[in-house]
Amino acid sequence: MGKVDIATKQYMSHRDIIADAFNFYIYDGRQVIKPERLQKIDTAEIALPYGNDADTAVQKLRDNLMLWTMAMDDKAMYVVLGIENQDKVHYAMAVKNMLYDALQYAKQVEESKRSYRDKSKERTVKLNSEEFLSGLKRDDKLMPVITLVIYFGDKDWDGAKSIHEMLSVDDDEILSYIPDYKINLIEPAKISDDEFDKFQTDLGTIIQFIKHQSDEDGSWIKGKKRFEHVEREAVELINLITGSKFAGNHKEEVVDMCRAWENSINNAKNEGIREGMREGIREGELKGKIETLYEECDMSIPDIAKKVSKPEEYVKEVIERMSAAYL
Repeated sequence: MGKVDIATKQYMSHRDIIADAFNFYIYDGRQVIKPERLQKIDTAEIALPYGNDADTAVQKLRDNLMLWTMAMDDKAMYVVLGIENQDKVHYAMAVKNMLYDALQYAKQVEESKRSYRDKSKERTVKLNSEEFLSGLKRDDKLMPVITLVIYFGDKDWDGAKSIHEMLSVDDDEILSYIPDYKINLIEPAKISDDEFDKFQTDLGTIIQFIKHQSDEDGSWIKGKKRFEHVEREAVELINLITGSKFAGNHKEEVVDMCRAWENSINNAKNEGIREGMREGIREGELKGKIETLYEECDMSIPDIAKKVSKPEEYVKEVIERMSAAYL
């Protein structure tokens, strides 16, 4: 697992960040999912093959997984929220997520089956033959599973966003019999700058910076309040993903990225000026060496070109300018 994978997985493990991501994607920024109602659950999805005696289980590790307890009509309802982090486009993401969600549903069925067949309980649940076979009673319900992909790249997601897009046929009659599976995707390039205000955490700051990381115009960051107080963990993730070098005061937990951005631009300009001066000095020294080899050492133009590792045309031009200056 690479550094970016580890860092994004760690950042997206926070309850408030996951709540923010799903509130943005599902509820258009409304604060419906509360962080305190999220509970971390095991990210290992395991499913035993059905209908046979195979010993091999299928196991997959998800990036982040939470159980959301939502109140509805004075009853506790549960939804499983999964996060998959991608810094690069995954061209089989629809299949990957479909498998993860299927394994989570299968896991629920297995847990129900074990619960009903647990002989240690004081009262055993009586099942008819159909219920015993399936592991579920007729009225049992499964918890919904929603997987959201967070794409930490600035380019367009050019991969398939559904199972149907991955299939080799486009016959509508055939496709009507094949259940489609669409991925839920947060894609920086597709989010307008006005929409970033719907985020309540620095996740929005990270995604907006990723979107504009190649922009030379800094108008998108200047004067934006969200960039004036960015948590250090978010800044470190931005640096890792984009290659930026925002430092700030290491004693502080937040960084003013507006000021840091302006400083980086000024530093780049100053470095450009200094590099130009250094290049000018190097160019002058090279021309002086060519003049010395030609006049004092009486070397030919081809020999000088080899000596200074420059084309003969360049050496010839330097000598001609030198001769013209002496006239």
